[in-house]
Amino acid sequence: MNERQIVLEVNGKEYKLTVKPNELLINVLRERLGLMGTKYGCGVGECGACTVLMDGNPVLSCQMLALSASGSKITTIEGIAQNGRLHPLQEAFLDEGAVQCGFCTPGMILSAKALLDKKPNPTDMEIKEAIRGNICRCTGYINILRAIKTASLKLSERSR
Repeated sequence: MNERQIVLEVNGKEYKLTVKPNELLINVLRERLGLMGTKYGCGVGECGACTVLMDGNPVLSCQMLALSASGSKITTIEGIAQNGRLHPLQEAFLDEGAVQCGFCTPGMILSAKALLDKKPNPTDMEIKEAIRGNICRCTGYINILRAIKTASLKLSERSR
């Protein structure tokens, strides 16, 4: 297969990589860049564990060819903390007990981040819609919804 060069900005850092035409974004992130926070779950785009942000929008990296992401800004869970401080969503997930096994957490947080970046004070229904592609088998979602609401409030307070 003819390999091609791509350029990705991942968590604020530019990477020039040579990839195979069938290479998935998740494999580039995990195997080439060592960003293990992006989880490989179902491999068919149904669980949301592999969710990353591409130009601010949630995408399933197990369904995205790396070639298709060329020229994009990718944010993984490793890229949302600032200056050694957890992002308010990460803090809220811990504070509200929204993390149990943690497997779904990176994708869940990134889906929520995309929502809060666009709609800082979402309704419960908007939160549910934003995370509907992310499956959690541990928490029952109540604490996750509460954590996203808590983060929304924290972010609103910061912006005042």
